[in-house]
Amino acid sequence: MSETPLLPDSKLPALGTTIFSQMSALAQQHQAINLSQGFPDFDGPAHLQARLAYHVSQGANQYAPMTGVAPLRAAIADKTAGLIGWRPDAETEITVTAGATEALYAAITALVRPGDEVICFDPSYDSYAPAVTLAGGTLRRIALQPPAFRPDWAAFAALLNAQTRLVIVNTPHNPTATVWQAEDFQALWQAIAARPIWVLSDEVYEHICFTPQGHQSVLAHPGLRARAMAVSSFGKTFHMTGWKVGYCIAPPALSAEVRKVHQYLTFSVNTPAQLAMADMLRDEPAHYRELPAFYRARRDRFVRALSASRLRLLPCDGTYFLLADYSAVSDLDDVAFCRWLTTKIGVAAIPLSVFCAGPFPHKLIRLCFAKRDATLDAAAERLCQL
Repeated sequence: MSETPLLPDSKLPALGTTIFSQMSALAQQHQAINLSQGFPDFDGPAHLQARLAYHVSQGANQYAPMTGVAPLRAAIADKTAGLIGWRPDAETEITVTAGATEALYAAITALVRPGDEVICFDPSYDSYAPAVTLAGGTLRRIALQPPAFRPDWAAFAALLNAQTRLVIVNTPHNPTATVWQAEDFQALWQAIAARPIWVLSDEVYEHICFTPQGHQSVLAHPGLRARAMAVSSFGKTFHMTGWKVGYCIAPPALSAEVRKVHQYLTFSVNTPAQLAMADMLRDEPAHYRELPAFYRARRDRFVRALSASRLRLLPCDGTYFLLADYSAVSDLDDVAFCRWLTTKIGVAAIPLSVFCAGPFPHKLIRLCFAKRDATLDAAAERLCQL
């Protein structure tokens, strides 16, 4: 007699394998050039690798302090001060996390209660919604319309109510490659200043910004800074996404709550990697300062190579992603088109609709240009055959 298996009642029943994993698997199956997932196909700085080996050899292989090793938190404080003219307190306002995704989850979990509402701007990174759901909150989305993808502040104000607890922003923005300017943060402040609303600012592409004004951080606005968490990622900055080291900067009281979640989620982060990154920030600050030029050259090379294609490229002001309108090529929806593009043309991309909850009728795909020149040239050659 067989017993009925005991199955869990899923807290996230609608979620399955992500489109990113699906497209990467499809790319591997068909030997396609993978421009879908956002990771470089080149290694990070040699100095960073050498410092990791050094710290491993010196025995720095046990648990790090829960908040992060002191040299790294101090280096983050110095970097922040140099970039925006305000220095966070390394002891009480900086927490090192297992990648930016953990920081985002810990922040949402610390702040959102059952019945709370959270506002985000669609298209949006796919980790926000599940974290809000698991915290018992409700996500309210504001659609950003192509090609500019600018916030509609009237629509934003209309969503605010007594249940609004958190606003999630992302700049430079994945997947639209747009960036917020100082006036955007001022508009946000004017809308929420009189309300008890927190801000979670996802700034993982902070050093990959191509606008003349450069990256604008929520931390540069004194009013918002007092109630905001800024999240960043060393994986993006140092081309080492597999190391999974990020951090969160927030006021002391907010950091204390984030740390309570972090302590029982991962407790601490890879010790030698943290020490190596502290050395890298101190010894070679030119790396992150020159990152805009580094990725701008890749963006421009890829754009030139695609100029003969039938794809219409949208502006790219930040991140290492490029949006392409394929409406001149196919009538397929974006998911079907990306599968066709991978299996028949040999280039894997991401459909933009997966970043949105509601209908997304636009024929847009996301291409990652954090790749070697040869990879970009080969992909462009295939795409120009469309």
